[in-house]
Amino acid sequence: MSVSELSEQEIFRRNSMEQLRQMGIEPYPAAEYVTNGWSEEIKKNFKDDAERREVRVAGRIMSRRIMGKASFMELQDSEGRIQVYISRDDLCPGENKEIYNTVFKKLLDIGDYIGIKGYVFRTQMGEISVHAEELTVLAKSLRPLPIVKMKDGVVYDGFTDPEQRYRQRYVDLVVNEGVKDVFVKRTKIFNSMREFLNQHGYIEVDTPVLQSIPGGAAARPFITHHNALDIPLYLRIANELYLKRLIVGGFEGVYEFSRNFRNEGMDRTHNPEFTVMEFYVAYKDYKWMMNFTEQMLEKICMDVHGTTKVMMGDKEIDYKAPYPRVTMIDSIKEFTGVDISGMDEAELRKVCKQLGVEQDETMGKGKLIDAIFGDKCEGNYIQPTFIIDYPIEMSPLTKKHRDNPELTERFELMVNGKELANAYSELNDPIDQRIRFEDQLSLSEKGDDEAMFIDQDFLRALEYGMPPTSGIGIGMDRLTMFLTGQESIQEVLFFPQMRPEKTVRKDAPEEK
Repeated sequence: MSVSELSEQEIFRRNSMEQLRQMGIEPYPAAEYVTNGWSEEIKKNFKDDAERREVRVAGRIMSRRIMGKASFMELQDSEGRIQVYISRDDLCPGENKEIYNTVFKKLLDIGDYIGIKGYVFRTQMGEISVHAEELTVLAKSLRPLPIVKMKDGVVYDGFTDPEQRYRQRYVDLVVNEGVKDVFVKRTKIFNSMREFLNQHGYIEVDTPVLQSIPGGAAARPFITHHNALDIPLYLRIANELYLKRLIVGGFEGVYEFSRNFRNEGMDRTHNPEFTVMEFYVAYKDYKWMMNFTEQMLEKICMDVHGTTKVMMGDKEIDYKAPYPRVTMIDSIKEFTGVDISGMDEAELRKVCKQLGVEQDETMGKGKLIDAIFGDKCEGNYIQPTFIIDYPIEMSPLTKKHRDNPELTERFELMVNGKELANAYSELNDPIDQRIRFEDQLSLSEKGDDEAMFIDQDFLRALEYGMPPTSGIGIGMDRLTMFLTGQESIQEVLFFPQMRPEKTVRKDAPEEK
């Protein structure tokens, strides 16, 4: 970046950086800076009658009030903020006044990282603070932070534009209160789930991200090329078929937090790159999995919030088990008045037309039923509810229902009008599985670019024998949204996918 492209503030900060170096102060020192306290911990543990506590803290300067020989500043670390009191005579004993008069007052800026050595005290205004005795420059900020101002409860100059916030998450985390807390809770959610699964004796595993066949879900994949092998490869759309191979191999229960990729639309609840926890257990069925899932979600909610109740906008959602079970056919009948059981594709198309549900010629029975449910039923389920017993056309990897061969032993967990989890009694009959894959191939030939591929190696694995198995996939980004009260998936992803920024050179010709 040339000097002519810099703002006045950026030029000023670069000059300050050079002046620090001329004074023999490195603005980006290599040596370790050892701290022994954090802002929130210091304030929490302070007692007026306790022995004086010496501390070393580090963080960003977020505000300054310079008042002659004494000043205050606010230091922000990874836990929060704490006030620092700086006296010229205490910071610079003797004749050397440069640290205060030149470095602190003139060459440091809001956003700079510094270290402070001093002791904890309470000011006359009652605020717990650190009395600085030593100041160390740790990193110079060459761009000014968008400092949020507040007056009479109104926020001014806020860093609130969503596109800016998602592109510059590093700034969003610094200046916007509460953003970091969402991501801390995200980690707690993952850790709580992992702890629950580990306590039950299940094994965390890794499976390939690059796959020769994108299996395990009906979705459009991203395609790449492996130069050494000279073959096309796909970013995984799901890890299901690999995890079931491990059940064939003798593991009783396996799970994986999987980064998946689907080359599909983007909106407030979908990102092309997302995280799913998939989990498979031998000798279980979907009824067992429903009980296990509601117990796990109740435990996660308690670990994160200390209660099973979470606010989502103006709605209170309660994750306390048990959750209602409603069949898909009963749900469609309840919200449309139509009984779709036994209908063929032509009849379902008439129902879609009658109900005003969008359809096209590539859609088979499964997608038509899914469209009816998604358009007319899904949004009604705010409290956690298991939708069970899906028509067979919708579930090519699911075991046929033990009581009705037109249905499958499948459930989806609905929360806040959205799917949170998808689970089956897994299909372990290799002959039936081959027929289902071939049905998907016929849908692909009709133009359905989300239809499943035939995975011959997975079929071979099933032919060696897979015990009765139940499996589930839980959308971790969506779970984080629900447990942190966020309406958009971009709020729970550090770096959501976005179009590249448009950059225009100043000497480029104007577009005509």
